[in-house]
Amino acid sequence: MRLGFFDSGIGGLTVLAEALRLLPAEDYLYMADTTHVPYGTKSQEEVRSFVFEAVETMLQHGIDALVIACNTATSIAINDLRETYSLPIIGMEPAVKPAVEMNRDTGKRVLVFATPLTLKMPKYYALVSRVDEDGIVDSLPMPELVQYCESLQFDKVVLEEYFRAKLAPYDLDNYGIIVLGCTHYPFYTDILRDMLPPHIQIINGNAGTVRRLSALLNRYGIDTGMGSGNVKFMCTGGEAAYIEKMKRALTLLR
Repeated sequence: MRLGFFDSGIGGLTVLAEALRLLPAEDYLYMADTTHVPYGTKSQEEVRSFVFEAVETMLQHGIDALVIACNTATSIAINDLRETYSLPIIGMEPAVKPAVEMNRDTGKRVLVFATPLTLKMPKYYALVSRVDEDGIVDSLPMPELVQYCESLQFDKVVLEEYFRAKLAPYDLDNYGIIVLGCTHYPFYTDILRDMLPPHIQIINGNAGTVRRLSALLNRYGIDTGMGSGNVKFMCTGGEAAYIEKMKRALTLLR
């Protein structure tokens, strides 16, 4: 059995790393759409076609379940994918619901970092409308962060300057939780933790996604625990250098 993980680039590796931790006895195929990264600044129609093209390739390489490890791609394509394919398909959504529940009694607000396209999608609006009865959720687009991540830019000085500029309009004393609503963003958890006030928690939806995947595999009766944690890397551009970069990034995460 092989589990497929798809993202526009290396962001989904943050979800894959969680899967390798929680489901170590499976084998994995990780596909990055390097031809079209980043998705967050593209049109919905473009992203939908990119996702379907990449998933077709993954199916040819034999996967038994699929994780769309990209919030933007999930928002745009998950329903169409489920209508088209019969295998178990899991998507991502920003961890707004747990953030609101964790913050409900603190009097603090929630700040969601995400790509511009995720924040524009009806799926995100519906999620916030459903769980944010008290109007405590604010959203902040971070379009440059995906590009930083894709170029493996982890210089603390550069990133702190970027985050400070982005957060300048916000009084952080009013916030209790920051939600990392794009799978690229958890690469910067440590940098954020060092610079944010200590009362602010930083959360993402990766562990919840992997738990949902595990439950879905059981529901479909798919045999699990037969693998060895082997990961096959692919990218739509076919670049050997990018595959090496993905391996390096996964090692960083682990």
